[in-house]
Amino acid sequence: MMKIEEIQQFGKEQLETAVASASTFHNGVQAIATTVGDYTKKSFEDGNAFVEKLAGVKSLDKVIEAQTEYAKSAREHFVAESQKVAGLYADLAKQAFKPFEGLVTKMTPGR
Repeated sequence: MMKIEEIQQFGKEQLETAVASASTFHNGVQAIATTVGDYTKKSFEDGNAFVEKLAGVKSLDKVIEAQTEYAKSAREHFVAESQKVAGLYADLAKQAFKPFEGLVTKMTPGR
């Protein structure tokens, strides 16, 4: 049978673990939001620069060349940022649940 002190200590540990996990989760979500916001801003600026460049083009060949360059650049940036955000989500999941590993070990019979 568990003593009151053990129950209180276990409850305290659970609370501390939940607070640590919430803090980690908050920081991870904030990092993701910042990354996505920065990408959105850069994408918007690149799109505006492309439109300005396109407005100054006089021949169809140059229009096609400019559009091809823009599409290639936009795709490369999108893929790179997508991989970066995916990595941030993976790190978030690992870090947010890491504090709970100790509690699971304590609660598992036979360990």
